[in-house]
Amino acid sequence: MARKAIISTKIVSVGPYSQGIDSKGLIFLSGQTPLDTNTGKIVDGDIKAQTKQCFLNLFNVLEAAGLTSNDVQKVNVFLTDMNDFSAMNEVYKEQFTDPYPARSTIGVASLPLGAKIEIEMIARKD
Repeated sequence: MARKAIISTKIVSVGPYSQGIDSKGLIFLSGQTPLDTNTGKIVDGDIKAQTKQCFLNLFNVLEAAGLTSNDVQKVNVFLTDMNDFSAMNEVYKEQFTDPYPARSTIGVASLPLGAKIEIEMIARKD
C-alpha cells in the first residue's frame, strides 16, 4: 500500500518528510520540535514552553487527519536534558486523559535547531 500523507499547512517543515502518514488507519506523526508556526523559529522559553509548542504542532497534524488527542496510542519524547523530565511531564499530563497513551522518554545529545525537546506520536483512526 502506498503512503498516504496528511498535510498540515500550519507547520513549517525543516526537512524532506511528511508531517504524518496514514498506514491502514495507523497514523504515524513525525517528530515535532517546538517551532513557532508564525516565525519558523524555536519558541523562546523553558522546557514547559517548548513542550506546549510541540503538542500544539502535533495536535495540528492530528486535526488535519481528523483526529484528537484521544486517538493517540503511543508517544515518544526526546529530551536533551533528562533534568527537564519533571517539568515536561507536568505539561504532558495536561494533554491527555486517563488511560494515557503508552510512552517512551529518551535522552539525546542534541536536536534540530537547538530544541530542548522533540515529540512524535502514533494514533489510530477507527
